[in-house]
Amino acid sequence: MSVEIDARVREILSSYSGEDANVAWLLCDRHPPESLALTVVNEDLSTTRLTYGDLAESSRRFAQVLTDRGIGRGDRVATLMGKGTDLVSVLLGIWRVGAVYVPLFTAFAEDAVTSRLANSETKLVVVDAQYRSKIAASDDWDVLVAGGDEDGLTAAMASVSTDARPPVSVGGDGPLVHMFTSGTTGTPKGVVHPVRYIAGWQSYLEFALGVGEDSVFWCAADPGWAYGLYTAVIAPLAAGVPTILTRGGFSAASTWDVLSQLQVTDYAAAPTVYRGLRAETLTRPDTLALRRLSSAGEPLTPEVNLWADKELGLLVHDHYGQTELGMPAGFPHHPDLAHPVIAGAMGVALPGWTLTVLDNDRDEPAPAGTVGRLAVVVADSPLMTFTEYAAGRGDAGRFTTDKKHFLTGDTASIDTDGILHFSSRDDDVIIMAGYRIGPFDVESVLAQHPAVRECAVVAAPDEVRGEVIEAFVIRKPESTADEEDLVRELQQWVKTKYAAHAYPRRVHFVDTLPKTPSGKIQRAQLRQQRRAELARQEAHS
Repeated sequence: MSVEIDARVREILSSYSGEDANVAWLLCDRHPPESLALTVVNEDLSTTRLTYGDLAESSRRFAQVLTDRGIGRGDRVATLMGKGTDLVSVLLGIWRVGAVYVPLFTAFAEDAVTSRLANSETKLVVVDAQYRSKIAASDDWDVLVAGGDEDGLTAAMASVSTDARPPVSVGGDGPLVHMFTSGTTGTPKGVVHPVRYIAGWQSYLEFALGVGEDSVFWCAADPGWAYGLYTAVIAPLAAGVPTILTRGGFSAASTWDVLSQLQVTDYAAAPTVYRGLRAETLTRPDTLALRRLSSAGEPLTPEVNLWADKELGLLVHDHYGQTELGMPAGFPHHPDLAHPVIAGAMGVALPGWTLTVLDNDRDEPAPAGTVGRLAVVVADSPLMTFTEYAAGRGDAGRFTTDKKHFLTGDTASIDTDGILHFSSRDDDVIIMAGYRIGPFDVESVLAQHPAVRECAVVAAPDEVRGEVIEAFVIRKPESTADEEDLVRELQQWVKTKYAAHAYPRRVHFVDTLPKTPSGKIQRAQLRQQRRAELARQEAHS
């Protein structure tokens, strides 16, 4: 990394690290009020454009709403909202009063929402009317509905004055976001991001994504998760770069239309989105302005770039990150950091980060080319902010004994050029369509079904989604339901009680599950068996 880039990283970091760091000023008020901040694309492809001045006024109104409700510094405020203007106004209003934002994914079922609200000690939930039924009644939190017949948000904001008090400065170490991991090794763990965590994402926007003043930038990821929240909303607002949010779910045809209509130059999405676009290339318009393509959320499979190179004349640059860290690795677009994109590789350590691969048995660097534990070198990674999980859960063994390295839970190798090559993920994590799903949550829900005695959930390869969830279920002896009916019932059970996106695409009824001598289910063995079965089926097809 050059001296100039290192200095730029530290300049960005210093903006968010001071004791007087003020989030509303950093993300909104410091930018010219007439400058475009946000374009919202509605489902009919009409657009709504907001300037920083518009966001300043609407977020000041919401800040006053919060103040009138007794919400202030350190209090948790959650949203269960789709992408739109209300969401951004609410976020900025939360930070104006020094409160802490709790993001919730709109596909979560009531139980998943409730557990996160309770564990974060949320005081207020702002929810779109269509998701109101997912918010359980509780004395611990109030509810404010946006849209629909019961539009409490609009009424509340209209009834207050914009002559609000100055925004609260919480400082660089002050809490910004309280979000939850996907629960890959147990129940989801809370991670509280400090204000200076923003620096890593602004650096990512500038160096990895290569977004500049002449960019038309669109990140299609959902803000209910870390990547979408920071890449689509927070980092662009921080950098003063106009960003795009689209209402509704993904479709290849509408994505092509938006890319063409808005003349998007810089596009970021999960590999599953690119696979969806690849499947519908015939709808691709001839009026695209794309210059840079980026991907994150799951490993990028080679067929995506074979297609992108041929059809678009561009390569998708894969990037790697975690909720605890941000984005420490990838193939950067910045011309001063350019590396040839290598299929199956993770890229290089990005500015502000130093990564290494540790020996599997010792906390020492493994030889070049040897697969080991991917780790962050803490002392040489100024953008790292994680120290421990919320609610007194400590670091859960994520650091080596000497605290010099953060263990990502992934295995990789690193070559002599510093390029990281992915080997495998944490044994338990499932990454489907860019969403990290912990089997513990899905298994916990399945196990509550009256027909299930025991179960295990694993990832199986899928051409479109990369991976899908498959469940192995031991039925209770008294269960007499038809297998096909029970499969549908179990799928709906998970959709209703956990999340619509996390149901098992296939359910296998078995007599036993492979276990270790201590009684732990060997998911790795199930995965290997299933992959072998699919390979045999493909060979005979």
